[in-house]
Amino acid sequence: MLKRKEGTAMIVTLENNQEKVSIPEALEADLTKAMNVVAELEALSPQTEVDITLVDDAAIHELNRTYRGIDRPTDVLSFALDEGEEEPEVDDDEIEHLLGDVIISAPTAVRQGEEYGHGLEREMTYLAVHGMLHLLGYDHMEEKDKLIMRKREEEVLRRLDLAEENFGG
Repeated sequence: MLKRKEGTAMIVTLENNQEKVSIPEALEADLTKAMNVVAELEALSPQTEVDITLVDDAAIHELNRTYRGIDRPTDVLSFALDEGEEEPEVDDDEIEHLLGDVIISAPTAVRQGEEYGHGLEREMTYLAVHGMLHLLGYDHMEEKDKLIMRKREEEVLRRLDLAEENFGG
């Protein structure tokens, strides 16, 4: 099911392409709220759009193998769409900027939420924020970049009352 939510900060499209994990509407609202917090902190245009797709482990495994050459499932993948030379979409005389796709494995989010002791809501929101920050150019390959990215992730999660310190982390 595809749900397009236009908020004040940006456009968020949610698509649940898996049946293994039940996704409550409150969690969908939290994901949209998290993307809007990122948009606000990063001063993104209200016409910026991100697509979040929830999949199962088999689907994310295939994407990881095909696009990254890594033959195993992962928790989240980001695919930036503004790296090419496509023309922007025009909607109601305003240019939409489709930032990219964030693909999250719902079963992995459940497992990691249990493993880390903070549950599905915080884990899936964290993964969405992490993926969104990758779309915006954040990275964690170098230690200094990792610290910058973690600080921004926690800043977003803190605004949503989902920061690590709320879960004993």
